Amino acid sequence: MADAAREELSALAAIFCGPDEWEVLSRSGTEGTVFRILTKAEGLMGADVPLELVFHLPVNYPSCLPGISVHSEHLTRAQSMTVKEKLLKQAENLLSEPMVHELVLWIQQNLRHVLNQPETGSGSEKCTSATGMTVDDGLWLTLLHLDHMRAKTKYVKTIEKWASDLKLTGKLMFVGKIILILLQGDRSNIKVPKSLMLNMNWAIFC
Repeated sequence: MADAAREELSALAAIFCGPDEWEVLSRSGTEGTVFRILTKAEGLMGADVPLELVFHLPVNYPSCLPGISVHSEHLTRAQSMTVKEKLLKQAENLLSEPMVHELVLWIQQNLRHVLNQPETGSGSEKCTSATGMTVDDGLWLTLLHLDHMRAKTKYVKTIEKWASDLKLTGKLMFVGKIILILLQGDRSNIKVPKSLMLNMNWAIFC
């Protein structure tokens, strides 16, 4: 990771220093850094909307766009997708320079406007990112949020077998009550099987 990116991470940790505002979820010399920021922005009704923004900074960031996922209990999945797409679009204008703080400020100031626009739910994405954005033509990264895990040992074995069968690499992370699964592999293999959807109640970060 570039020096500018490391300096940005230190700055972000200092800026978002309130309770639960900042947390590094994973850090790797080959896969980059994944972290989350909890913030608020004005929604359609004028009330503050809590936002959980998960950023994945690949090792070649900021030369490549970060991965972004958006989650909020106050937004529909389609609205979260729209917010993510607008953030990625904004990120394209900031390519080659540290941009996370700028993106957070932008959504804080523009969430209401974004939610007033039609929900598209689609868009082209480049470089490494979270929730199904390409690293290259064949390699994808996906960040999954698991709602719950009643039988931890059984579920972990199931996830390991599923990842092995699909030739995926990844990491299972327990962050307090939050359960995250970061997966990397061929684009055609990064799809949650219907059987697992039914058994595990997946909630995909969009």
